[in-house]
Amino acid sequence: MTWLQRIALLGILLGATSAAGDGRPTVVVTDPSARAYRVALQRFADRGPAKDAARVKRLREALAEALDFSGLFQVIDPKAFLGSVESAEFDERLVCSDWSQIRADVLVQGEIHAVGEGLTVEYRVVDVARACRSLRRHRYRGRTRDTVTVARRVADDVVAAFTGKPGVASTEIAFVSNRSGSPQIYLMDALGGNLRAITTRGSIDQFPSWHPDGDEIVYTSYREDGRPHVFVLARVGRSGRILRALDPTQSQYRAVFAPDGKRLAVAATAGGASEIFTALRTGRSLRRLTKNRSIDISPSWSPDGEQIAFVSDRSGSPQIYVMRANGSGVRRITFNGSYNASPAWSPDGRWIAYEARVAGGQFDIWLVDPEGETNLPLVSHPRSDEGPSWSPDGRKLVFSSARRGSHDLYRVDVSGRNLRRITRGPGDDKSPSWRPYPR
Repeated sequence: MTWLQRIALLGILLGATSAAGDGRPTVVVTDPSARAYRVALQRFADRGPAKDAARVKRLREALAEALDFSGLFQVIDPKAFLGSVESAEFDERLVCSDWSQIRADVLVQGEIHAVGEGLTVEYRVVDVARACRSLRRHRYRGRTRDTVTVARRVADDVVAAFTGKPGVASTEIAFVSNRSGSPQIYLMDALGGNLRAITTRGSIDQFPSWHPDGDEIVYTSYREDGRPHVFVLARVGRSGRILRALDPTQSQYRAVFAPDGKRLAVAATAGGASEIFTALRTGRSLRRLTKNRSIDISPSWSPDGEQIAFVSDRSGSPQIYVMRANGSGVRRITFNGSYNASPAWSPDGRWIAYEARVAGGQFDIWLVDPEGETNLPLVSHPRSDEGPSWSPDGRKLVFSSARRGSHDLYRVDVSGRNLRRITRGPGDDKSPSWRPYPR
């Protein structure tokens, strides 16, 4: 990406403001290398009957890591503190000058109380710049082994207090990996930890996608009849094959839930070609949206459920198209390059991320607005970058890249900065899907 393209992209992506719940404007980062807020993070006071310095340290480190992950906060070195390093004054009146003099914008205080396997973490977020006004106070309960998870939830709350939208450090990413043999569905924390397989049948499993409430994953599997069918994996409730009312001879290549969670958009065969349908999860109320001799695949819903982006080669090469959810109003929105695929609609509806084959032959990650008027590269590399998926706050994307030789997952800020590799291991990691916020 050229310097002028980068400036244009930043102006488009980050130029608007909106109001957070407390009246503070949502953060606008004009320089993506700078952090918006300096945060003083006190060591949480241990109020439990059995003190555990290691647990206190682990919580603070996890909280600092999660705030850094947000891309919005710079954690101040405790050596610079004029106030207490520990949250001893959690319920006392603050000396605000202790924190304003070190140019802190945010102060985070807290207490840990552990009894047996039970853990309680209470915290408060203080707006130093506004006379140390308390913005949020909350308590989480869990198990002592959940210390890192709780720390990430606290960090997401801190982000919400200052931007009006929670962070995503406590969310998860589903993806496909063949690291243990055949492609299976895996799950990991958004920061890349706690990686585990969630399908283990040894068949070919592909294209995971989350239900809007974050409690189910729909995916494609070849486990029955050697033909691709759609299955669902539920945290609570019944898992297994869905769309059973469809013709069993139809190959079902991919399915994604609508924002209401009731319908699915499905890419399935019809007369030999792949077409886009909508249906209930039973397969009833089937509606065919596309009908031509070309290949139509990779549906992606707009956040309001009114439109569907998809890939079609009806123009002679794969390109991104958008249509209404009833199949009308089909229009092409990508015209650069001979191969554009894998559309992913942003949570705010303003952008569609996709993979574009460029002059060097590799795929890069691009952004296009739903009208097709603004089209710019986000991530460029001599090795291919593919399959983008948005974080639920719309501030980050995860994608698969072959820049190491085999495919790994990487995440990047929507500004194009803070690129990080988040999977390591044998085999290829592909088709990431970022879990939405729980409802």
